[in-house]
Amino acid sequence: MSRRPGHVTTGPYAPPVPRTTLTVTSADGARLYAEVHGPEDAPAVVLAHGWTCSTAFWAPVVRDLAAGHKVVLYDQRGHGRSPAAGPAGHSTHALADDLVAVLEATLRPGERAVVGGHSMGGMTIMAAAGRPQLHERAAAALLCSTGAAELPAESRVFPLRSPQARRRAHRLMLHSRMPLGPVSPLARSALKYATMGPGATAEQIEACARIVHACPPGVRARWGKVLAGLELTGGADRLELPTAVIAGTADRLTPVVHARRLASVLPDCRGLTELPGLGHMTPIEDAVAVAGRLRELVDDHLRTTETGSGVPEAAADGTGGAAEVPRAPRQKKEKTA
Repeated sequence: MSRRPGHVTTGPYAPPVPRTTLTVTSADGARLYAEVHGPEDAPAVVLAHGWTCSTAFWAPVVRDLAAGHKVVLYDQRGHGRSPAAGPAGHSTHALADDLVAVLEATLRPGERAVVGGHSMGGMTIMAAAGRPQLHERAAAALLCSTGAAELPAESRVFPLRSPQARRRAHRLMLHSRMPLGPVSPLARSALKYATMGPGATAEQIEACARIVHACPPGVRARWGKVLAGLELTGGADRLELPTAVIAGTADRLTPVVHARRLASVLPDCRGLTELPGLGHMTPIEDAVAVAGRLRELVDDHLRTTETGSGVPEAAADGTGGAAEVPRAPRQKKEKTA
C-alpha cells in the first residue's frame, strides 16, 4: 500500500511545482533538498521552515510571492526530503552551516536575499548571526513565531501553574519519540490546540497535520532535544541586519513574549507585528500577513540594479521601515512596536 503524501495535494496549501530543485551539501557533508520558485532575475527570498515541518509548509507564502520574487526553500536536515544526520549533526551550529550552504548554492555571485525563518527556521537565522556569509548574502531578515531561549519554561501547551512542572512537561514533549500515527480527528484536534489559533480552518489544520505527522519520530525527538536546551540570545544580539518580527498572540509553543523579547534585543529591529488570535503556524494561518512582511523587507532593502543585471543590491539609504502589514480579513488589529 502506498504511503500517504506528507502534505496536502490540492487546494491553496498544496506545494506549487518548483522551477528547479537541487541538492546542497553542508559543511559536514549533510545533503539538503532545496527548490527554487519564481523568476531567476527577481529579488530573492530564502525561507527556512520550523521543527517537524518541510518545504511544503511555505506553500501559501510561495504562491503569494513567486510571481515577482525568486523564492528559495530547503528542507532542514532530517525533514522532508533531506536525509537525517548522524548523532553529531543535531545542533544550532549545524543549522547555521546549512543555511549558509543554501545561500551560497542558490544565489548568484553578488546576489543578496531577504531571509525568513519560522520557529526553528528563525532560530537557524539567529544561530548564523555571527557568520560573515550571512551578512554578505542577507539584506534583511524576518523572524516568524520563534524564540531565542527558555522554550520549555515559556511554552503554554501544558498550562501548569508550577514553573518547574511546566518546564518539565514541555521538555518531555520536546524529547518524545512517540509516533504520532495517522492523521485522525483526535490528532487534528490535538494539533490545533497545541499549534494553531481558535479560528484555524479545517483546510489549514489538515495541511499542518499532514506535514507534522510526516516527520520521523526520531528526527522530531533529536531536534526537540536541541530546542529544549536552546540558548541563542547572543545570536539575536549579533543579528545586525534589518530584522522584522511577527507572531500570533495565541501561540502556545513560542508565546508572544518571545517575539517581544526579540524586538527588544535585536540591533536593528524593523517592527514587531502581533497577529491577534493566531497560533504558532502563522505562515499557514495568515500567509497574506507573512508574505506581506517579506515583500516589505524586499522593497525596503533590496533593489534591482538599473543595468538590468537582475542582481539585487542593498538599498543605499538603509532606512527600511515597518509599514502596516496586509492582513487577512478576520484580523481585528495588529501591533507594531
